Order: sequence, then C-alpha cells, then structure tokens
Amino acid sequence: MAITGACDCGAVSYVFDHTPRWTTSCNCSICRKLGALWIYAYIPKITVTGPTDSYARGEKSLAIHWCRTCGCTTHWENLKPEGDDARMAVNLRLADPEVIAGVRVRHFDGADTWAFLD
Repeated sequence: MAITGACDCGAVSYVFDHTPRWTTSCNCSICRKLGALWIYAYIPKITVTGPTDSYARGEKSLAIHWCRTCGCTTHWENLKPEGDDARMAVNLRLADPEVIAGVRVRHFDGADTWAFLD
C-alpha cells in the first residue's frame, strides 16, 4: 500500500511505498515541538519531491526537512546511511485523515529512556 502526503501548499510531496506497522509519536526536544507522526522505511521505499530546507542538530546524524514555502515539516533524512539498512521517515500528518486514522500510534520516549512507552 503506497501512502502519499503533501505539505499545505502542495510544493513538497512524498510517496511512501511501504505498509507501516505503526506511526511514532516521539517526545524528544524537536519532535514534540514539531508535532509530527513519523512512519519509517528503507530509503529506497520513500520518494520526496519539491524544495525543502533542513536543520541538523546535535551529532548531525539526521536532518529535519520542511517546505520552503509553507513551513510544514515533511520528513527527516539519515545523514549517515549505512548500506541497504539505512532508513528515513516522513510525516504521516501530511497524508489524508483516513490514512492517518488507520495506522496505530506508538509513543516513543526519545527524551529519556529511548524506548517505546506501550
């Protein structure tokens, strides 16, 4: 099942060519401010098109991307991918509400224990 999503203005879109088992709501310092619901897959399973800006913090291992026009957070990119196991994530909140409602939400403690809370 392919999932598609787009920012508010439509300049940036993605195709997620994978069926997610869940979406992740993380409480780390940046994710809780972004309000994103992340779905993950191997990099070749995700296509993002359109102009984005990005921000890499801390160890600079990943970059958060957003639309240059409307500011919607679209995805994060792995800056240190290792072979075929490298993953990235897109913001499920950019998909249609019916798609979002059909995916289980798991809460991840990225602020402290680095473990799922369910």
